[in-house]
Amino acid sequence: MTRSMPCVVRSRDTRTTARCAVCWTSRRLPRFMRAAAGVGFALLVAGCATKGFDLQGHRGARGLAPENTLPAFATALTLGVTTLELDVGITKDEAIVVSHDPYLNPDIVRGPDGAWLKEKGPPIRSLTFAELSRYDFGRINPESRYAKTQADQKPVDGTRMPRLAEVFALARRAGNHSMRFNIETKLSPLEPAQTLPPNEFAERLLAVIYADGMAQQVTIQSFDWRTLQRVQALAPEIPTVYLSAQQKFFDNILADKPEGSPWVAGFQAKDHGGSVPGMVKAAGGRIWSPYFGDVDAKKIEEAHALGLDVVVWTVNKPEDIERMLDLKVDGIISDRPDFVRVAMAKREMRLPRPTPVTP
Repeated sequence: MTRSMPCVVRSRDTRTTARCAVCWTSRRLPRFMRAAAGVGFALLVAGCATKGFDLQGHRGARGLAPENTLPAFATALTLGVTTLELDVGITKDEAIVVSHDPYLNPDIVRGPDGAWLKEKGPPIRSLTFAELSRYDFGRINPESRYAKTQADQKPVDGTRMPRLAEVFALARRAGNHSMRFNIETKLSPLEPAQTLPPNEFAERLLAVIYADGMAQQVTIQSFDWRTLQRVQALAPEIPTVYLSAQQKFFDNILADKPEGSPWVAGFQAKDHGGSVPGMVKAAGGRIWSPYFGDVDAKKIEEAHALGLDVVVWTVNKPEDIERMLDLKVDGIISDRPDFVRVAMAKREMRLPRPTPVTP
């Protein structure tokens, strides 16, 4: 099944530029994007009948290898996961790169001179990909608080920030043509100058996904629900994942604020009885992805009653993994997919197949 949709996806860093420009004029998707959309929809429908538990390697396998790097994704593929979870940013020359932070994080970044950054570095948006490639992302600064949270992570010095296309290619090289990719758009309504605007961000990301023929294997997630609205408008065959947190360390729902939240694209908690699953359903999401500490049996039952899958983040301790499995969540995002596999095996759940690969 294919359908025509207005195309506003333009990419200046791929060979699809001219084709997308023609599409923009004619108000139709380019042929390769229409075909991919049809295949993606068919596979999505087929997959719904055989949907299993979704084990996601957070930032690859952050607990075992440097986050959001090819070594981390190779580790997850070798262990066996359903989905590679990752974050993306966009460089000055519009390369889609894999990074949790919209700026260079001194906890994990060393400069061209090999020294740790002394303070927060420049926004990724202000650097070209060539400039970004001079930095080393291969280990955690041992003096940082972050290092204490990832004591088992093995450094891989000399590791660079990858493009999204390189992560796709790694999975293909592993022979894993069913691997899924849960891609988070990293932007904030509180710091708009650090990134492209939400609509443009979503458009650039979709251009790369379709150019690589990966529309049938991705979901797009965000705490900033504005990008998800744009994805749904342009590519309704791609499932959207609505991230939420209601914690002291971060709260994008802000249910107790009379003025509401700038993160939720106008779908405010007060208009949905304080129900986050209700907000996600109203926004058109297919998957609710809450912080695992925010959920209980009642909320998960509500989400399932609304037709939503529930994929919780980021669950690392064995006892928390067991508790989430007891609550019948549909998936777990974890820094330690190896721990989740152990818990799944004890329950005789079907395990994702390992596909060993070197970065």
